[in-house]
Amino acid sequence: MMRKPRRAAAMAALAAALMAGMCAFQAWAEPPQATALESAATASAAVSIKAFPAYQDAALLARAWALPVASRYKPLIEYQRNATFCGPTSLANVLHSWGQAADQSHLLEGTDVSTVLGYLPKGLTLDELADVARQKLGKSVTVMRGLDLAAFRQHMKRSNDPTRRYVINFSRQPLFGSGGGHHSPIAGYLTDEDLVLVLDVNSDFGPWLVKTDRLWAAMNTVDGRSNQLRGLLLIE
Repeated sequence: MMRKPRRAAAMAALAAALMAGMCAFQAWAEPPQATALESAATASAAVSIKAFPAYQDAALLARAWALPVASRYKPLIEYQRNATFCGPTSLANVLHSWGQAADQSHLLEGTDVSTVLGYLPKGLTLDELADVARQKLGKSVTVMRGLDLAAFRQHMKRSNDPTRRYVINFSRQPLFGSGGGHHSPIAGYLTDEDLVLVLDVNSDFGPWLVKTDRLWAAMNTVDGRSNQLRGLLLIE
């Protein structure tokens, strides 16, 4: 007569374990052969970016939302339905920004990625997300890793190009002092302030602004699943 309670307890434990994945099941680590600048930027992560005035400054966010690409994201922002779905949700938002219908719940249909009880227990690596994007977006998708800071900044500047979309894979640890791997779209770049608008698909964070070097350091970390550096997806 104890089978049903035990089964319910087992299902609850499984769901809790899946939620603990927090979008990726990706360990944060120093990237191979980290440069002195990268190490310095990572060391500064002792102070969460939430402590900096620009993080969600209303006036700066208003200017950022007026940028060419950001303005296309703003009308319909979709947040991840659970802690493991940041990758599919990022791609759904990219599709929304191009005026196309999309739903994170169905985005993985017809791909090689399977869910367990609606979760992605191990999240998606950058390459896995790129494969899904190629199948579902009908666009050219380029995986970029190991960019130096100058090259990364140039890509951030080009995130304002309406023909391009970027999705970044980063670790929250160097930015907020805690957290694991995460995917979110880059919605724009404020040139004068050197600030990147990250459309965080986790509703607990919402969109935020960050200095380019700080975001670069968070991207230049190792995904414990793939044992490769995190990076950017360029979709065009």
